[in-house]
Amino acid sequence: MKTVIGRFKIAGICEGVSLLLLVFIAMPLKYFADISSPVAIMGMIHGILFPLYLIALVQLAVVNRWKAARWFMGVVAGLLPFGTFVFESYLKKRDWK
Repeated sequence: MKTVIGRFKIAGICEGVSLLLLVFIAMPLKYFADISSPVAIMGMIHGILFPLYLIALVQLAVVNRWKAARWFMGVVAGLLPFGTFVFESYLKKRDWK
């Protein structure tokens, strides 16, 4: 948690898990079982974690002097289920630069 990479990893994992829970558990409960409270709870949690992920992404991009294309890939990854995990794997293959 002391490094920019560490903060980004934690933010990516938390954001990714919250999106998966929202999309694959809370939303089906709302539309197939008519239970809307999980969407309200997970939606709020995801709504807090997504901006934190973006802040961590911007910090990592600034420190590593990324081009706009890589930063944009990180933003898109935050919008897709499993995207944050795939993006982190992509960055590991490129030595986090």
